[in-house]
Amino acid sequence: MKIRSRLNPSRPCFSFEFFPPRTAEGEAQLWDTLEDLRSLSPGFVSVTYGAGGSTRDRTIELVTHIKERTGIEAMAHLTCVGHTKEELGQLLDTLAHARIENVLALRGDAPRGQAGFAATPGGFQYASELVGYIRERDHGFCVGGAAYPEGHIETASREADLKHLKAKVDEGCDFVITQLFFDNAFYFDFVERARRAGVNVPIVPGIMPITNYEQVQRFVRMCGATVPMRLQLELEKVKDDSAAVMQLGVAHATVQCMELLARGVPGIHFYTLNKSPASRMIVTALRGSSAGA
Repeated sequence: MKIRSRLNPSRPCFSFEFFPPRTAEGEAQLWDTLEDLRSLSPGFVSVTYGAGGSTRDRTIELVTHIKERTGIEAMAHLTCVGHTKEELGQLLDTLAHARIENVLALRGDAPRGQAGFAATPGGFQYASELVGYIRERDHGFCVGGAAYPEGHIETASREADLKHLKAKVDEGCDFVITQLFFDNAFYFDFVERARRAGVNVPIVPGIMPITNYEQVQRFVRMCGATVPMRLQLELEKVKDDSAAVMQLGVAHATVQCMELLARGVPGIHFYTLNKSPASRMIVTALRGSSAGA
C-alpha cells in the first residue's frame, strides 16, 4: 500500500525508521525490535541507506523481508551518493520487482572522510533530480522526500532550503518527512512557510526520543538541530544516569507528540536507532491518552 494513503490528520499513523545492521547480533536485535513494534500496527517502517551506497544490498533485502515476514509496509531509502543514473535505474527496477511500493528519495551525505558532497559522474547533484528520475521510470512508486525545519546544515538560508524542497515536490514527491527536532515551534513555523511557498503535500514530523546523552549531542552536531535550553540543562543534570536520561527523553518526546497530534499532523515518524523501548512507551502513552480523551 502506498504511504500517501496512510497520511491523514483525522487518523494519523505512527511509523518507525531503522538502519541495516552490520552484524548477526545487530540483525537479531532488529528483528526483535520489529516484532516488538509490530503490535503497535505501524503505518509503515523505513530502512536507511548508507553513505556511498555502503548498505545498498542490505537495504533492499531488509525492506523486502520486512514486508514479506511481518506484513508491515516498508519503504526503502535511496540516495544519489556513489551512483550513476543507470545504477539508480537498476535499483529502482529491483525494488519494483520485489513489489516495494514506497521510496524515500534523498541526496544523501558524503562518505566519511570526504569534505563535502560531490555528485558521481553520470549521477545526480540534487534529490529533486532523483525524484524526477523515479517518476520517469514510471514504476508507480509513492515517493517521499526529506524536509528540514531548521534548514539543512549545508544550506545558506532557510529560504534557499525551502526552494530545494519546493523543487522536490514539483518533481513528484508525494510527502516529506522532517529531520529530527526537539522544539515544535520549528516544525509549525516550517509548515506555515512551506504552505506559503506552495508545498502542499503532507509534512510528517520526525521525532527522535533521547535515550543517550552523548548520542544526542553527536546527532545535534551532525544535523544542526536545536535542543531547547531547559531540556539541555535537565539532560546535563542526569547525563551520567542512563535510566534518568531515557525517562526524560521519553517524557519530552511524548509531550512533543501530544501537541503535534492535537494540531493535526498526518503522522509521526520515529527515529528508533533500531531499538524499541522508547518508541513503544511513547506510542502506548499517546494511544492511552487518546482513549481517555
